[in-house]
Amino acid sequence: MIVSIFFYLLFFIGFSDELNNGLGRTPQMGWNSWYGFRCSVNETGVRQTADALVATGLAAAGYQYVNLDDCWQGSRDAEGIIHSDPENFPTGIPALVDYIHSRKLKFGIYSDRGNMTCGGRPGSLGYETIDANTYALWGVDYLKLDSCHTNGTPPAVEYAIMRDALNATGRPIFYSLCGGVTKYDLWLSDVGNSWRTADDSQDN
Repeated sequence: MIVSIFFYLLFFIGFSDELNNGLGRTPQMGWNSWYGFRCSVNETGVRQTADALVATGLAAAGYQYVNLDDCWQGSRDAEGIIHSDPENFPTGIPALVDYIHSRKLKFGIYSDRGNMTCGGRPGSLGYETIDANTYALWGVDYLKLDSCHTNGTPPAVEYAIMRDALNATGRPIFYSLCGGVTKYDLWLSDVGNSWRTADDSQDN
């Protein structure tokens, strides 16, 4: 797979250390799969990107996050646990996390506060505790939570549910709120480490 590498500053409107996880005190920097691959992302491309971050010196410069965006999800099992798409991620997310960590980088993952992601995969609505525990077990360092297919619950309420679930795991996971908010919302710093108030960036 040819890797179209799009490194960028994962820069949002505000930053917070209100979650007691010690994160978000400086802007998070790294790579996100959506802008180059969208739903064609697979584990080979993610591994190659991690290698490129190290080889080019970007990792040493602070670009430490390798973030897997939408469309990594397959289905949930009988216990509600999310599993990766077996075709594009045949070795599973835990093995991918281990590889990213072996490169001295941090691994980020994506979900949605609705019942489906923007790409039509299973969302986290109603599964916040299960998903938070799963991500912590896998060793995830970063969660981007999107805002598609929601049920109309105010963002401040829905985002806080996942915040509490992440906090309860005991693992420091950077919490990125994606969409459904504005820079004027006063509750943001109590809920997320960062928040996004604009449309998608483009690989251009």
